[in-house]
Amino acid sequence: MIRKHSTTLRGHRTSLSLEDVFWEELKAIAASRKMALAALIAEIDSARDPAGNLSSALRIYIFNWLKTAR
Repeated sequence: MIRKHSTTLRGHRTSLSLEDVFWEELKAIAASRKMALAALIAEIDSARDPAGNLSSALRIYIFNWLKTAR
């Protein structure tokens, strides 16, 4: 199920749509990197292609993180 999640990026509130499984994995990645979830999202947002959307960039980041963890 896709849910709306709100966060603050560089002082501005934004919402994104992610499935629960991706949201939980994103929180786990932030914890393993010992950083705030908002900081991780901001890092991913800064590195993404401006033509893409943030939700897709988060899914790709999580996919790549899990793929390299094998």
